[in-house]
Parts: sequence; structure tokens; C-alpha cells
Amino acid sequence: MCSKNKVIVLPASPEGLPDAKALAEEFAFPLKESSEGLDLDTTLALVVDQDKVSLEALNEKKMGKVYVDFVHGPLAFRRLHGGGKGQAIAKAIGIKKQFKPSVLDATAGLGRDAFILATLGCQLTLLERSSVVYCLLRDGLRRALQCQEIQSYIEQMTLQPLQDAKSFLSKCQSDSFDCVYLDPMFPHQDKKSALSKKEMQLFQKLLDGDSDADQLFSDAYNAARYRVVVKRPRLAPLLAAKKPTLQLMGKANRFDIYVKKGIPH
Repeated sequence: MCSKNKVIVLPASPEGLPDAKALAEEFAFPLKESSEGLDLDTTLALVVDQDKVSLEALNEKKMGKVYVDFVHGPLAFRRLHGGGKGQAIAKAIGIKKQFKPSVLDATAGLGRDAFILATLGCQLTLLERSSVVYCLLRDGLRRALQCQEIQSYIEQMTLQPLQDAKSFLSKCQSDSFDCVYLDPMFPHQDKKSALSKKEMQLFQKLLDGDSDADQLFSDAYNAARYRVVVKRPRLAPLLAAKKPTLQLMGKANRFDIYVKKGIPH
């Protein structure tokens, strides 16, 4: 997965410049103190203000800014009214009353599924290899830790240093995690799919998709104690052409579940 467009760091105001400089230096992003003179057609910006880090397409202001928010909005609603252990992802992962699996989310993205699993009692280890997405996720976790209402859930989510999932998985011992969860970016162009959301439209500008996702499967299977769960668009091909033990189908997505052994009762 590689970046298609140039990504810069841009402070939202003079007050955000010190943090912008620190972020640019840490991840070797170009730093611009203003948008003057930039090629707006191809430039994406990590915009740094005093409150958060967000991703913006500078030539498409109507798309708004994408940032991670575990405290408000859809994730707050889902935490409070999402259906608990009755949710498809909870069933796919194998959550039971007395069993809250340890989960490696090897393609964490913006961390939404990981957060839902954390609210249901799971311990999460998160991996993300895109430096831009990693910055957004890390910033969202940092801000969420300041909210007492969800602090305990965020503490159940451990974001590993920026790295490729395959490299991490290849070093894992067998049965390192109860479940390994994969949600690779799929280059699907259907405007009715999840990719029509503003964050996925930005990601399409940023990333080429996870064309090497098939290569993750064998290492993920080795690292999982009980199962590997793969989230896919409903009509997408099977990951690595591997037939799952079972599937849970939704309107837009499905969960392919690869069982190694039964979950304890």
C-alpha cells in the first residue's frame, strides 16, 4: 500500500505550528506553514491545530476534514445503542459472556471496529502501516484518553509503533492472540459501497489499497489461537482464495470466519 498523492503537514493556525513541526519531523512529512503556492489538485494535508490532527484534500473543502473521534458522533451512538454482544462483529470474533478474546487488529485503519470490540471487553493490539492513517489514529486515541467516560475502553487498545502487519505477524509465535482480525482496504469502485463516505474518498486519494492483503493470511492464521476473522465488502472475493469455516452476511459487508479450534464455553 503506497501513497498516491503528496501529503504535507499544515498548521491550522500559528498556534499549531510547534505541533505541526514535531509531527512533520517524526514522520518525515514535508512541512508547510501555509497553503500558498501548493498544487492543490494533488496535495493532501495533515492539518494540525491545538485540538486534533485531521486529513484534508485541499482542493475539495466540501469533503471536510477526516479525524478520529471515539467520544462523539457515530461511535458514541453505537457504544450506547449498538446492540452489544448481538452485533455481527461480536459474533464473528467469538465474544461470549465469560470469554472476551484478545484480538490483534492487523489493519486497524481509523480504529472503529477495534473500539467497538474494546467496549465489549476485548483487549486489542492495533497495527497500522500507513503513516498518515497512523497519525490520525494515534491522535484520536490520545484525545479519547482524556475522556473519563471512555478512558477504560481506550486503555484496552494498544497501538503498536508504525509497522507493516506482515512483518509483525511473521515474528509472532503460534497462538499469540485469541483472534486475528483483518479488514484490508479493498479497491472497490461501487459508489454505494462504504468507499463513498468522505473518509474513504480521501483514503482513495491517499492509498492504492491493500493489494498484498492475501499474503497476510497464513501468518495471521498461525498467530491466532481460535480464529481469524476477515471483514470484506459483501461481494468481494475471498482473501487468499481461502474458503471460510462460516460467514456472517450484512447489507454492505460480510465477515469470513476461519476457525482453528472451538472457543471455550
